[in-house]
Amino acid sequence: MNVKIAALDKVPSFADTILAQGGDISSKLDMLRQEKFPPNAQKTLRQFSLAEVADFLGVSQSYLKKLHLQGKGVEPSTTATGRRYYTANQVNELRQHLDRVPHRRAHEKLQVIAVVNFKGGSGKTTTSAHLAQFLALKGYRVLAVDLDPQASLTALYGIQPELDEKKSFYEALRYDDQRKSITEVIQPTNFPNLNVVPANLELQEYEYDTPIAMQRKDSTAGKLFYTRIGDALAEVDDQYDVVVVDCPPQLGYLTLTALTAATSVLITVHPQMLDIMSMSQFLLMLGEILKSVESVGVDVSLDWFRYLVTRYEPTDIPQQQMVGFMQSMFAQQMMKNHMVKSTAVSDAGLTKQSLYEVERAQFTASTYDRARESMDAVNNEVIELLQKAWGRRHA
Repeated sequence: MNVKIAALDKVPSFADTILAQGGDISSKLDMLRQEKFPPNAQKTLRQFSLAEVADFLGVSQSYLKKLHLQGKGVEPSTTATGRRYYTANQVNELRQHLDRVPHRRAHEKLQVIAVVNFKGGSGKTTTSAHLAQFLALKGYRVLAVDLDPQASLTALYGIQPELDEKKSFYEALRYDDQRKSITEVIQPTNFPNLNVVPANLELQEYEYDTPIAMQRKDSTAGKLFYTRIGDALAEVDDQYDVVVVDCPPQLGYLTLTALTAATSVLITVHPQMLDIMSMSQFLLMLGEILKSVESVGVDVSLDWFRYLVTRYEPTDIPQQQMVGFMQSMFAQQMMKNHMVKSTAVSDAGLTKQSLYEVERAQFTASTYDRARESMDAVNNEVIELLQKAWGRRHA
């Protein structure tokens, strides 16, 4: 008896399938990037209203109007109804004209803010991105560092990691003879005063390389892994006032290296019971590891650290209780302002934009204003802490 066996099509393996799908997503995202930011696929930046510019400069709107009418400063764009709009570069020109440039002075040290949490979804990248952009709009020279191999912060600046020819921070951290200067990986952004050190998946190699380097008898680099970010930043110390580091959602060598370079730490926390339980484990682990690092002579000293409540819903009673619980335990380390949950933030993220990039007209005015008010309040509080660390009186 003849048995006829039907030839079956070979089913692609899981690895083949996800590789193909990952490539498809990457190609599609690149097409969207080119469509969104023509003609060179680079992000641009909107103009800012008179009210926004007055706030960035710390002067009244009437004063800016008077300058314009007197022909002093810069020439803004004016609509048919008389509304004035300024580019970010014009804001900087006005700041120079008014002698309100806030750059740090020779005796003031570079401020390195590490934004950390053990748990994903705590708002680290949202916090880091908006803080870096706000500081730049306020006139500070800012370097945003993406330490998360998932590269969300990098993508927010219109850089697609897997397609970008320039490398990530890993190039300035690696232990072999291919190590590069951080100056070779820093990239400009669409914000004047703001540059970024991108991330990509290769950055994860640092987590594997470090323990191997620590075990090599002929290498002091591995044993001193915690100095590598600080050493890299020292190369550009005179070019920036503030560095904002978006740490990965894990307590690995990348996070530890960032913390030993930091002058301040912002711990983001979503006010839910599970998130606070996770944070307690993070703090216990972090404390033990930092004790070990200090035992070998590393001084982990901070100008300040704060807990920042993120994605906060003021009408949510359980969240109010969680915030009260935190304030009862460490009131001095709690940020006075909270980052309110808003559809404006999430909707802006759909187009890889922040609140400072999107147009107010795209949203219900009250929704946008509420989100901006919350975000600005948090960021202004950080500026107060920076000014205090420099020994200045915050204006």
